[in-house]
Amino acid sequence: MHAPYAQLKSCSLFEGLETQALDDLYQSATTRRVATQAFFFHQDEPAHALYMLLEGRVRLTKVADTGQQLIVRMLQPAEAMGVIAALPQAVYPLSAQATTPCTSLSWPHETLNKLLDRYPLLALRALRLVQQRFAELQTQCLELMTERVERRIARALLRLVNQVGKRTAQGVLIDMPLSRQDVAELTGTTLYTVSRTLSRWEQAGIVALGRERVTICAPHQLVTIADDLLPGPAPD
Repeated sequence: MHAPYAQLKSCSLFEGLETQALDDLYQSATTRRVATQAFFFHQDEPAHALYMLLEGRVRLTKVADTGQQLIVRMLQPAEAMGVIAALPQAVYPLSAQATTPCTSLSWPHETLNKLLDRYPLLALRALRLVQQRFAELQTQCLELMTERVERRIARALLRLVNQVGKRTAQGVLIDMPLSRQDVAELTGTTLYTVSRTLSRWEQAGIVALGRERVTICAPHQLVTIADDLLPGPAPD
């Protein structure tokens, strides 16, 4: 089995599809390569294609009316992006930027429409994923408005652990490049606040920090902060 086809089968968007549907998806896909820092698509432009990442890492970002950029999700191989292209006359609500060299499969809007008509289960999966991503965005926006900054940082790191966590002798490594600026944009706070918080957690043995690397050494302590933080400073 070719590696791209195997990733296609493991993508949650295509879970449960019959072999004929997977074959059609694979045969109708085109390959796209994107350099580091380049974009697959930009927020508010017409949703021209659906993508599934094969190699590399991508961050989904949203720019608020205030001009502040928020990282909504970090994607890894076998994840879909631009699923909103399944809806008619849709625009991308987020931007998708490569943080490493990336390769993807893509389906232009016209091709995707034919596949959705042919395979109703694919259409259902697409709608569910759009709903899930929208719910994630709502949750993050609510956290930004209501949660203390340390709690926001803890929750963001735990989400990444669930997505790309890798067990090591030191703890659970967030297995992707992750700068302090990334964490700031994930949590809607400042670089200074993130650096101060992570340094304090490192001194306490909760995390270990490297160059664009974060390892969670004491996950239970991070969960405690995320779920039941004692009164502290107001949100930034």
